[in-house]
Amino acid sequence: MRTLQLPDGAAVPVIGQGTWHMGENPAERQNEVAALRVGIELGMSLVDTAEMYAEGGAEVVVGEAIRNCRERVFLVSKVYPHNASRTGVPKACERSLRRLGTDCIDLYLLHWRGQHPLGETVEAFERLKEQGKIRRWGVSNLDLDDMHELDSSACATNQVLYNPAERGIEYDLLPWCQAQGMPVMAYCPLGQGGDLLRHAAVRKVALHHAVQPAQVALAWALRQPGVLVIPKSSSPEHLRANASAAELKLTADDLQLLDEAFPPPNRPQALQMV
Repeated sequence: MRTLQLPDGAAVPVIGQGTWHMGENPAERQNEVAALRVGIELGMSLVDTAEMYAEGGAEVVVGEAIRNCRERVFLVSKVYPHNASRTGVPKACERSLRRLGTDCIDLYLLHWRGQHPLGETVEAFERLKEQGKIRRWGVSNLDLDDMHELDSSACATNQVLYNPAERGIEYDLLPWCQAQGMPVMAYCPLGQGGDLLRHAAVRKVALHHAVQPAQVALAWALRQPGVLVIPKSSSPEHLRANASAAELKLTADDLQLLDEAFPPPNRPQALQMV
């Protein structure tokens, strides 16, 4: 699996695993645990979760999945905005640590911006780093104005919505992050609901390369320097396809076809979130 470097030099795989909607159905728990373990074996050892997902349920699933392989996993979790205060962050982090069954989170993110000042959240993050509870911190769903206000070289990443159908960040936010050497972590890189993967242009490119449409969508995002993706899957077949997307190289003709189907932005756009 190819890797990219975070600002502090840590190497992470360009394809990780998302866990949104995991932990919601107890009947699916063992399948979800097994899927995460398969993904880790395939090299997708960055696992992204959040206290919001199933109100902690996804963190419990992740904790079970990494129980015997914690040292191989780059663990990411996120704090709710309403918990992102000076006193709320450490309490939320402790709850996440318990659910995850670990004593340290590799990357802790502010899930989106809320009522608490960014400076207060950063102060709490830095205190957690000093205590060894987290190794680094970052943000999610922050637009360019927010990043300017944040003004911190310690921010390890910005996790945002990015896929061929949602490419507004290409106008300003993505180039700015690239100039700062700050990786962008793309969530929902396969879109939502299946429409993106059923699109004729995506399917045509997939047919040309004899791959799955999901591999095309992932390779499309990974064409950008400093971008990593966190697709979610509970299917071993899909996990293997996702992992192989790191080696798929789209041609100029492929990219032109996708640009025609999903035009790049020609003006600033409001940051999209799901």
